[in-house]
Amino acid sequence: MSVYLDNMATTPVDRRVLAAMLPYFCDNFGNAASKTHQWGNEAAMAVERAREQVAVLLGARSREIIFTAGATESNNLALKGVAQYAGSGHIITCQTEHKAVLDVCKTLEQRGFALTYLGVDRDGCIDLDALDKAIREDTILVSLMAANNEIGALHPLAEIGALCKRRGVLWHCDAAQAVGKVPLDVEKLGIDLLSLSAHKLYGPKGQGALYIRSRSPRVRLAAQTEGGSQERGLRAGTLNVPGIVGLGEACRLAQVELATERVRLLHLRTLLYSRLCGELVGIELNGPETERLPGNLSVCFTGVDGAELLVRLGDIALSSGSACASDSPVPSPVLAAMGRSPEQARSTLRFGLGRFTTEEDIDYVAGRVIDEVLRLRGDGPAFYERQAMPSGESLAT
Repeated sequence: MSVYLDNMATTPVDRRVLAAMLPYFCDNFGNAASKTHQWGNEAAMAVERAREQVAVLLGARSREIIFTAGATESNNLALKGVAQYAGSGHIITCQTEHKAVLDVCKTLEQRGFALTYLGVDRDGCIDLDALDKAIREDTILVSLMAANNEIGALHPLAEIGALCKRRGVLWHCDAAQAVGKVPLDVEKLGIDLLSLSAHKLYGPKGQGALYIRSRSPRVRLAAQTEGGSQERGLRAGTLNVPGIVGLGEACRLAQVELATERVRLLHLRTLLYSRLCGELVGIELNGPETERLPGNLSVCFTGVDGAELLVRLGDIALSSGSACASDSPVPSPVLAAMGRSPEQARSTLRFGLGRFTTEEDIDYVAGRVIDEVLRLRGDGPAFYERQAMPSGESLAT
C-alpha cells in the first residue's frame, strides 16, 4: 500500500477538472485573443467563464481576476508591480512567508525599498500591535499570507484587513495554501491583492491568478511581463486556455464542497494526531491547535531524525517542510522563527491531508509512523524515562 499525504506541496488534478479541460486541447483549441472566428471566440468565452468561477470563490468581481502561471508569478506581479508603480517606499512582510514572497522582498530591498520583516510567536502567529507599529508614513504595502505552507497557521485575516484599511495601506495576501480550503472573501476581509495557484486546489500545475482590487481603493500596478495586451495589459502572453478552464472548474468545485470537506479533513486530522499521541511520547505540535488549515499537521518527533524517518517511510508521501526548500540542508526558517531548536526542526514531519485521503489511509500512515519512530528510538524504556514533554493530544477541531 502507498499513501499520498503531501497535499501542501501539490494536489492531484481532480478527474472532474481534467474532464472540463480536455476539450480545450484538441477540439476547442483556439487562441482566446483571436476573436475574428468561432474557435477564438469559444476560447475567449471559456476564459471568461473561468474568470467568473474564480471570482465567485473569492467574493470578487470577475474583471479583478488576472490569470498568471501560478502564485509565484502572482506574488512577483503584486509586490514588484506595486513597488515599481509607487517608485519608492516601505514594505512590511513576515519572517515566515513563502520564498516566493521573501525572495521578491530581498530584491526590492536591493533596489532601494525599505523592508520590515515581522516576527512570530511560538505558534507562528504575528502580533497585530507589532504590525500596527511597523506601518509608517511611507508604507506602500503589507504582504502577509493567509495560511502558512509548513505549519498551516492561519493569520487573523479580518483583523489584518481592518488594520490596513484604517492605516490606508494596501494588503497583498499570498493565499496559495488557503484558497478552496477555508472561506475567503476579499471584500469582507479587506484584501487588496491575492495570489493563488491551481495545483494547490486540485487543478493543473502552471496556472494561477492574481486578484487586484478595482475600487475603494483601485490598486495600480506596473506590468512585469510585456509584449501584448492580454489581461488588461498587466500580463502579456497567449492565455493557457485549458489551464484556465481547469482553474475555474477547480474553484467551482471548491466553492460547492468547501464546508463539507473542511469538516471531513478536521475529522481525519484529529484521528491521525490522536493515534500518534496515544502511542508515542515526545510529540510536539507545530503551530496553533485551532487556527490552522484543516488538512495540515506538523509534528516534532523528539529524538528522531526526520530525514531518516522519511527514508524509512518510502511508501508514504510526506515532507519535512516547504516543497520549495526540501533540498536545503538548513533547518526550516519558519520553525526557527517560531523558536524551535535545530534539533526540533530536524525532527519535524508535515502531514498534508487532502480531498482523496481516506480513513484507511490515516490508519495505515499512523501505524507505519509509530512503528518507524519506535524503531529509530530503539524502542527502549530509557528513552521514555528521559522524556517529560506532554503529548499535546488535545488538538482541537
